[in-house]
Amino acid sequence: MLVVGDERLQALLDTLHAESDEQKVEIVAFEARRGGASDSPSAEEIRAFRNNKLVALDRDKAEFCYQLCRAKKACRIVEVGTSYGVSTLYLAAAVRDNVAELGGSGAVIGTEHEPSKAAAARENFARSGLSSFIQLREGDLRQTLKQIDGPIDFVLMDVWIAMALPALELIAPHLAYGAVVVSDNTREHRAFYADYFEFLNDPTNRFTTMTLPFDGGLEMSVRC
Repeated sequence: MLVVGDERLQALLDTLHAESDEQKVEIVAFEARRGGASDSPSAEEIRAFRNNKLVALDRDKAEFCYQLCRAKKACRIVEVGTSYGVSTLYLAAAVRDNVAELGGSGAVIGTEHEPSKAAAARENFARSGLSSFIQLREGDLRQTLKQIDGPIDFVLMDVWIAMALPALELIAPHLAYGAVVVSDNTREHRAFYADYFEFLNDPTNRFTTMTLPFDGGLEMSVRC
């Protein structure tokens, strides 16, 4: 049985995941360079290298997010770090299916800093037939997420780790009770998420959180 329940969409996702998987070997080799003292790439080189990389959320994680959004009946979703829009398609499919069942309206609010990636994402949205369920905001998330019409039911955080806390601080005031925030690679890069976890663990911010055993760790935090 198809997780997203849509053969046309599944075929597109299969193609995008395959392309992303092919790039992983190249990404791993590049990341190894970043750990070296003599051959470490500059910030400009890093940005240029990543510019045409999908860096898509792993398929099992994306399917899990779709299932969570369906179970939550999520109709207002924020995605932080759209890239080529692969995970966005799973979220938008969940909104589409929830709206079909419940009525009303819904949207995924995405944000992407790189213009070329935003353009590629919009092409994928059009190919999927899900554009009407996606609002992609292009630019610095500290600006693009200043205005959010809540309540927000679900958040996917898959962005440069340094921007995770600024994003959560902007989104948190708009979260519904029981809203779920999912963040990628929180076990593998836990030290770099220190300020993010400090925010989550502050009782005044009203979160419970746990690291799920996906590859690299997937943080599931609930607003309570």
